[in-house]
Amino acid sequence: MKRTAERGVQRLLHLLLPPACAGCEAPLSAEGGRVCPLCRTRLKEPPHPRCTRCHAPRGTGLPASRPCPECSDWPEVLARARTAVLMASPADTLVHQLKYGGWPELAPFMAARMTRAFPTAELSAGSLVVPVPTTPSRERERGYNQAELLAERVAEVFGLPLVKALRRVDGGGTQVALHRHQRRSNVEDVFRPVEARRVETRARPVLLVDDVLTTGATAGAAAQALAGMGARDVSLLTFARSLPGRD
Repeated sequence: MKRTAERGVQRLLHLLLPPACAGCEAPLSAEGGRVCPLCRTRLKEPPHPRCTRCHAPRGTGLPASRPCPECSDWPEVLARARTAVLMASPADTLVHQLKYGGWPELAPFMAARMTRAFPTAELSAGSLVVPVPTTPSRERERGYNQAELLAERVAEVFGLPLVKALRRVDGGGTQVALHRHQRRSNVEDVFRPVEARRVETRARPVLLVDDVLTTGATAGAAAQALAGMGARDVSLLTFARSLPGRD
């Protein structure tokens, strides 16, 4: 309750004080959005060449047949992943502001970058947009689920239905600072089907939306839960991607 009140105060301050960039706090014009031109130019896409499945940078001189270490352990149902930018400054600040700083108004800008990263040619006919759910306690604390805010805008741009097909049970804790194998075990069995949405997902391809991709453990667990509901193909779309050796 206290954290929710703090978020409300933060939002009120955002309205009353002169607008500032969410990435660097530089002054903005009233019509300039929430991210300044400089921060927009500093957002970097994952470099080429990329893995055809997960779009992780592969480096030069590696044969295309060599398995990608970033997605080789993903479940088969998680067919592909696309991301807008690398998890480096100022992307990391924008993610933090959306997730913890009480800046839901960043979602339209971030979602716009995300839709540019997912070619419409890769969208399967009949796709649904499904946000990765957070726990009820975290949603109460933040006042919203950041992945759902992004998914709403993604669904609107692509003209696809938004279906909140999954719920996440409390427990498991944060994924921050966990190693790859720890992340996988931390999210095991935390996603459950929303029974009222089971019919909508059966035999349908799904575009799963989240804010950040790190190892794919969360997305993999969510994709497997969707497969259990009958979804036949899951793609992942995120705003930012963390890579080994980068914070």
